[in-house]
Amino acid sequence: MGQFRGAAAAVLVSAVIGSVLTGSPSSASATSYAPLNRPGPALSVPAATLAKALSCHGDFHANTLEPVLLDPATGVTPDENYAWNWEPAFNLQHRPWCALTMPFHTLGDIQTSGEYIVYGIRQMYALASRKIAVMGHSQGGMSMRWALRFWPDTRAKVDDVIGMAGDNHGTSTATVGFCQVGLTTCTPQGWQQESTSNFVAAMNSGAETFAGVSYTEIYSLRDEVVLPTTGPNASSPVRTGAGAITNVTTQSICPLDINEHLLTGTIDPVTYALATDALNHAGPANPARISKSACSQLFMPGVNPLNAQANINILAGLFYVALVPVPFVNLAGAPQVPAEPALKCYVFAAGCA
Repeated sequence: MGQFRGAAAAVLVSAVIGSVLTGSPSSASATSYAPLNRPGPALSVPAATLAKALSCHGDFHANTLEPVLLDPATGVTPDENYAWNWEPAFNLQHRPWCALTMPFHTLGDIQTSGEYIVYGIRQMYALASRKIAVMGHSQGGMSMRWALRFWPDTRAKVDDVIGMAGDNHGTSTATVGFCQVGLTTCTPQGWQQESTSNFVAAMNSGAETFAGVSYTEIYSLRDEVVLPTTGPNASSPVRTGAGAITNVTTQSICPLDINEHLLTGTIDPVTYALATDALNHAGPANPARISKSACSQLFMPGVNPLNAQANINILAGLFYVALVPVPFVNLAGAPQVPAEPALKCYVFAAGCA
C-alpha cells in the first residue's frame, strides 16, 4: 500500500504542475455558431487511424449492461488512466467497454480528439446494437461534449455522459497559466482548456446538454486543477439544455472525502458508486441511492494497491504530464503553439465552403 500511495502522490504532484492550464483571450464571444442540429462534417482523421485508436473488450451481446467508452485525461493514455482501476472494475461487472487512445498522449488539439470520440461512439453503438455511455476523467470528462455538440447523430447513440472532474467550462485564470507568465508556448489542449478559450465558448454554445442523454458530472471541492469548484461559475457542472442532469460533489456524499482532481477520477469509491449508479439505472446518478459505506472505503473496486503493473502504469504517465508546461519540449511529440488553435470551420454558422 505504501508503494501505491507513493506512486499516486508522485503523479499528483506532477498533475498539479503539468495540468495547470493556459489561456488565450477569447474573441469568439460574439460569434455565430453552428445550428444545434446541423449534421456534422466528415471526419478528417483517416479511418484506419481511428480504428487503430479504439480498443474494445468484453461480450457486447451476452448481457444487457450498458457498454462504456473510456476517454482519457490530459497527458495520459487509457492504459495509464484506466488499466489499473476502471477497466478491471468493468471486467468484474462483466460490462463491455472500449477505450480511445488520443494523439500525443491527449496533449493535442481537442477538436481532433473529438473526431476520435465521434468514431468511437458510432462504432460502439453499431457493435452493441444499443446506446452506450461515454465516460472520462478531466479533459476526458469534457471532450465528449464537443462530439455531441457538433455531430448531432451521436446524441441518439449515447445514453449516459459521465464526467469525473471534467473541465466543462475550462479552468479559471485564478490558476497561474504557464503561457501567461512568459513561457510563450503550450500544447494545444492547454490553450483550449482555459475558461476564456474560444474552444470552451464554442463547445458550450447553444446548449450544454441534449434531450435523451443523461449527464452525471462528478467532482471534488478539493480539486486544485479544474477551478472554480464552487459558485455559479463552477467549471464541472453542466447547466443549459434539455438533457437530464446530476451535478454532484463527492463531499455531498462523504463530507470528509479528501480525494482531489487526480484521485477523483482514478481511485475514489464515491466516484465509483455514482458512476455505477448512473450506468445501472435510467437517467443520471441519484445521490440518494448511494450507500454511505463508500465513505469508509480507501479504493474503488478494481484497484489493487499491491499490483506492480498498476504502479508502472501510474508512473508511466508521469513523464508526459510533468512536461506539459515546459516550453518547446514534450515527450509525446505534441506541437508547442504560441496561441490557441483556430476553431474549425464547421463550428460556425457559415459552415465550411
